[in-house]
Amino acid sequence: MATTTATSGSTSVIDKINNSRNQLASSEETFLKLLTTQMKNQDPLSPMDSNAFTGQIVQMTGVEQQLVTNDLLAALVGMNDGGIADAVNMMGKQATAETDTSVLKDGKANWSYTVGRNATSVKIEVLDKYGNVVATKLPDDMTKGEKTFEWDGKDSTTGVQQPNGAAYTLRVTAVDGEGTKIATTSKGRIEGIVTAVTNESGQNMVTIDGVKVPISQVIGVTNPPEKTADTSDKTPEDTAEAA
Repeated sequence: MATTTATSGSTSVIDKINNSRNQLASSEETFLKLLTTQMKNQDPLSPMDSNAFTGQIVQMTGVEQQLVTNDLLAALVGMNDGGIADAVNMMGKQATAETDTSVLKDGKANWSYTVGRNATSVKIEVLDKYGNVVATKLPDDMTKGEKTFEWDGKDSTTGVQQPNGAAYTLRVTAVDGEGTKIATTSKGRIEGIVTAVTNESGQNMVTIDGVKVPISQVIGVTNPPEKTADTSDKTPEDTAEAA
């Protein structure tokens, strides 16, 4: 079955628009300061021409309108440039995304993490959506490199199995023999059916297995698995007739 990878090409364009907006906003502030100073220090015997004053105000109004236009353009770019149109095609499909979270499914959640160099102490913590630590593990392997971690979904303190469907993040802390922190990274995977597509602040989001992720983090899309017919309620006579 073919797998496609989703990417978004709108990010760089939106960044440029936002940079332009910041520059225009800075120019507006400078303009108002200069205009105020000019009016305070004008010659009483030769005041500033009202036509020139009005012209400057009109120019700044045009700048304000351009700022609004830039915002609308950013939204349009997000919807059309590798955005909503591509994301809508994912609706109902099986998608995989690489994020900093992992969803507890069938009592398990999986992550991969990397330790920058050999450590003398490594601590792995699973955090819920509120940032509370629900599980802590001290792995035996403290060498550098990429590792995998599977959580059994149980609270380390109470031993209570956590509910399926919730998203969790992983925090990895590693130190060397001198107590110096070692750089670590971690990432999880979310897999499931795409049930919603939204555009939030110019960024296209898809909802996978109940979790919203940017479309740029989707690494694969396939057709959903085919459902098999339920024959549990059929009698032997029904099965024989169907044959």
